[in-house]
Amino acid sequence: MSKPFYITTTLPYVNADPHVGFAMELIRADIIARAKKLQGFEVFFNTGTDEHGQKLLTDAKKAGREVREYVDDYAAKFRGLKDLLGISSDVHFVRTTDGAHEAAAQEFWRRCEQNGYIYKKNYQTKYCIGCELEKTDSELDETGHCPIHPNQDIELINEENYFFKFSAFQQPLLDFYVTHPNFVIPEFRFNEIKAFVARGLEDFSISRLKSKMSWGVEVPNDPDHIMYVWFDALVNYISTLGWPNDMENFQKFWGNGTPTQYCGKDNLRQQSAMWQAMLMAAKLPNSAHIVINGFFTGDGGIKMSKSIGNVVNPYDVVAEYGTDALRFFVVSEVSIFEDSPFTMERFKDSYNAKLANGIGNLTSRIMKMAEKNLSMPVTVLETTIPVAYLKAMDLFEVGKVLALIWEEITALDQKIQETEPFKLVKTDPEAGKTIITELVTRLATIAQMLAPVMPETSLAIQALITSNRSPQTPLFLRKD
Repeated sequence: MSKPFYITTTLPYVNADPHVGFAMELIRADIIARAKKLQGFEVFFNTGTDEHGQKLLTDAKKAGREVREYVDDYAAKFRGLKDLLGISSDVHFVRTTDGAHEAAAQEFWRRCEQNGYIYKKNYQTKYCIGCELEKTDSELDETGHCPIHPNQDIELINEENYFFKFSAFQQPLLDFYVTHPNFVIPEFRFNEIKAFVARGLEDFSISRLKSKMSWGVEVPNDPDHIMYVWFDALVNYISTLGWPNDMENFQKFWGNGTPTQYCGKDNLRQQSAMWQAMLMAAKLPNSAHIVINGFFTGDGGIKMSKSIGNVVNPYDVVAEYGTDALRFFVVSEVSIFEDSPFTMERFKDSYNAKLANGIGNLTSRIMKMAEKNLSMPVTVLETTIPVAYLKAMDLFEVGKVLALIWEEITALDQKIQETEPFKLVKTDPEAGKTIITELVTRLATIAQMLAPVMPETSLAIQALITSNRSPQTPLFLRKD
């Protein structure tokens, strides 16, 4: 019986078109999902859209539209990323406006409340609508704005809300971190969240007055309140599994499936502390891994943000360069865990150097020699995937995976230059054919290694090897 594995992205907020920042997260999670399948795991891969909260209600009103219609349109664009980005066909797509999710969020609330971790009180706070998070003075810049959303004014809230007793989980979280030393990846992000929790935790608001903010999940047994968007949205990671109704599926993938969550560094607190405390409060198993990506930055090193408007649309990139080119770039040419710049000039340079002139040109050279000199296709019975490749996948270091593949591409180029089989086959046919066969076999290994990262390219190369044909058109057309 295959071993279960669960992986999920965060859910992007549907207040603007998708941008390459979330595309990066979705692609990287898909690569891990595909790699696990190749290793024989039964994979549950989750993504979706976050569709409640003050920001969406405000934006819909500004656009002069009904909020439901507004979120439906944007959700469709995010769902479209599945095909655009070559995401696994069996990926699950959850919307937080789905009836099953809303019912699960309400049941989760009831369990936390029954266990004594929810209470009501009056409070005042500063609130960033862009983050949908409370902010302390130390978290604001010198102008009193959130550094992540500098174009939005901080809102002052003064009302009666329900609160989650986050403060009760300082020691349980610290104990959990000790017993799970690989919980947050990379280690420096783990150190950040451990330091945050060690400084002490404050209870946080988990509701809003329905009279002020009506777009959300109703609090059980109190129709005057709507759930705070983060409390509602985080439950998607288990509602997508059918919790609390399908406990067999939940136990299979969450209890036994090494639940892994991909997110950006701005989600560190929510995913690795708030959500884990909430799971403890509901007496449910914790996540196994939280993998923290850096940001894409635009001009001036500023984080790509829909609210700032410095984003790049993945639909535009794919239209010109293709799906696998974008998948390649967000893994190979940017840091996995740190911030990285994204410019179309940098993208084009990488595309020409490593795709058009790299794997594309290498495939063409090898398969032209094979087609001309080998009477039969090379039979590749088994490919040997390097141990370092599998280890990098297990550690979520997908950038290292691409580096290993390109080391082999470079080695094959050097092999051709040193042995010149296209010449040798004329003077010593058997020796030349032996080298060409070796080149095709090693190209097949490259194709297999590329399968999780660049699935279209992998299939194209494998088809050429099987038919013993050279490509009729380049795998990647050079962009001048």
